Amino acid sequence: MVFWIATGVFSALVVLVLMVALLRPRRAAVPAAAYDVQVYRDQLREVEKDVARGILTEDDAARARTEVSRRLLDADRALQQARAGQIRTSVLDRVILGAGLAATVAGAFAVYLQIGAPGYPDLPIATRIEMIEEARSARPSQDEAEAQVPFRENLPPDPRREELVAQLRTVMEQRPADVEGLTLLATNEAALGNFGAARVAQQRLIDLLGDAASGFHHVDLAEMMILAAGGYVSPEAEAALVRGLQLEPRNGTARYYAGLMFAQQGRPDRAFPIWRNLLADSTADAPWLEPILLQIEEVAFLAGVETSLAELPQPRAPRGPTAADIATAQDMAPEDQQAMIEGMVAGLADRLATDGGPPEDWARLIGAQIVLGRTEQAQMVYDEARGVFADLPEALAILDAAAAPLAGAAP
Repeated sequence: MVFWIATGVFSALVVLVLMVALLRPRRAAVPAAAYDVQVYRDQLREVEKDVARGILTEDDAARARTEVSRRLLDADRALQQARAGQIRTSVLDRVILGAGLAATVAGAFAVYLQIGAPGYPDLPIATRIEMIEEARSARPSQDEAEAQVPFRENLPPDPRREELVAQLRTVMEQRPADVEGLTLLATNEAALGNFGAARVAQQRLIDLLGDAASGFHHVDLAEMMILAAGGYVSPEAEAALVRGLQLEPRNGTARYYAGLMFAQQGRPDRAFPIWRNLLADSTADAPWLEPILLQIEEVAFLAGVETSLAELPQPRAPRGPTAADIATAQDMAPEDQQAMIEGMVAGLADRLATDGGPPEDWARLIGAQIVLGRTEQAQMVYDEARGVFADLPEALAILDAAAAPLAGAAP
């Protein structure tokens, strides 16, 4: 009720100010006929002066008076008609303005009743955040979200992998505590698009590993849950992300999904800094780069930050030879191809030997050496890298994956 009283009073005040300004007397424009009347009156006075001075005879003066008087009467009639028209125009203007003001006020109230929220109290920032957090705690679970997914993406058929997964399912029923088998099952279920089955297998793997489960295991579980739920971050997926980031704070996949979670839940103020910082830490070939760039400007706007893609941190160029670099080299002459690849590999090796680098760079060097057929050098790099990251299980997992093609690469 207070809202309606306040808006009514303010509307009345606005209308009153406008009407007072309209009704206030103002200097009206003088019609042209008024100047004619004044001229003819002056001419009559001049006739009398001419008679007194003897310039005009009485007969000439009488004819002049008759002609000027006729013109004066015509000008006076024109003046009266002009003044009447001004009065009618003024009254009509006031009626139109009054009706327009009344229609504007009534229209404003009608529009507010349609798109506004009459009766709702103000929502300060603290109250909005509290409501968002309440909604977060009451959001659907993982199972509910998966049941509501309208459709699932059909991946290209892979009969060989499907046969392998079917065999793995049978084996895991007989050997439920097989860590390697569960790892393969979760990975291949995800590769077939069976994300629901993949996340179940991944959860069994984490439960089996216990405290030995790495941050990568938890991040993989969160990603499988999110994909199984059609991109929705459930409370269970959030818990997996939190645990993964505790163990691996700089994991790019986990940071991307953390930002996505806050963006989904109405907290762009928390999503934007996560994605902005992730952009600064990413290389141009990072898999999360494209989805972030598609959304971050809108997220920044909702967070109250004025920015553009050009003003945001720019991803770094990939360090060392990438798969694309090596594929490009396939079209070169053999000697140019070899020189290009060897130059990039040598540059990466020198930098790692001098300045060190993250496990991803060591893994890239191992992969490049394998592509070049230098399995002994790849093994040496792998052994050196394992010594550098001996206390970081998540880094060792990256190195093991890169060195998988090497015989005897397992520690």
